[in-house]
Amino acid sequence: MKNSIEPEKFNPWNYKPWWCQPWSILLTGITIISGSWFLFRIVWLTVIISIPILTWMGFFLVIWPKLMTESRM
Repeated sequence: MKNSIEPEKFNPWNYKPWWCQPWSILLTGITIISGSWFLFRIVWLTVIISIPILTWMGFFLVIWPKLMTESRM
């Protein structure tokens, strides 16, 4: 049974639309990276494409939720 005095835990994903949820960010990133490999089959090109995609994924899956949770406190 939940204590009514305890505040509900903040979930930053509740404020994002469906296309900006963790599953869609992962799916998009993995699709773009693997698509670049299947399309070109050139390792260095896939690495170059992967760097900004992985940075984008890292920001929105790790850094952004942490910043939102900390700013909420």
